This record gives sequence, structure tokens and C-alpha cells, in this order.
Amino acid sequence: MGEDAADFARAIPILPSVDMSVTRSFYRDRLGFTVIGPESANHLILRRDEMELHFWLCDDPKLPEVSSCYIRGGQIADLHTEYRKRGVERLSDLALRPWGMVEFYIHDPQGNLLRFGHRPEAG
Repeated sequence: MGEDAADFARAIPILPSVDMSVTRSFYRDRLGFTVIGPESANHLILRRDEMELHFWLCDDPKLPEVSSCYIRGGQIADLHTEYRKRGVERLSDLALRPWGMVEFYIHDPQGNLLRFGHRPEAG
């Protein structure tokens, strides 16, 4: 088989960016991600722990404003605390939402919405 049995298939968001330099700096310097893929002028791969995000270069600044991804799992409260201490702009409060998830949101400098959440019992 050749593949690690624990390496399950997973979905990875590919978000638009109108400026890869701005995207790279924000995710690396403000959110603590590391560039893991070969960098190119039109594609960027970033990772932090089990979170992986890909970006593609677009020329329409409206695309990031209507794009989003959801990051679910434990340690969301710790991430929120860290991002607040780092002074991340456009960071919402951590709150129990009407649909039963504890969530916070970040809009990156180009408008992509990152939604972070977990079930209340998952802490």
C-alpha cells in the first residue's frame, strides 16, 4: 500500500490572495503559520500544527471578500487568547453561538474569513 494508514484524506481550503507577500506576512507573523510548500508567485502553502491553508493568486479583490474556511477542533480558546495578545486586527470575541458552537472569527487583510470553532464540551 505504501501510504501510512493513519494519514487519512482531508479537505484543505485554497483561498484567494491578491498579494502573496501580504498574505505570507500576515499568516506567518500575526497568526504563527509556517511556509511549508515550495513558494511561487501564484501559490502559497502554510501550516500551523494540524491547520493547513493554501492560497492562490487572483486579480479580483472581491474574491477574498466572499471566501472563507472553517477550522474546527480543540485549543480554539488558546488560539483566541494568543491572537488577542498578538493584537490581531479584525478578531471577533470568542462566544457560544446560537447554533451551539464556541467560535471566533478573523478576517485577513484581504478579506478572507477564518472561522474557528469547537463544541462547548471539546474545550
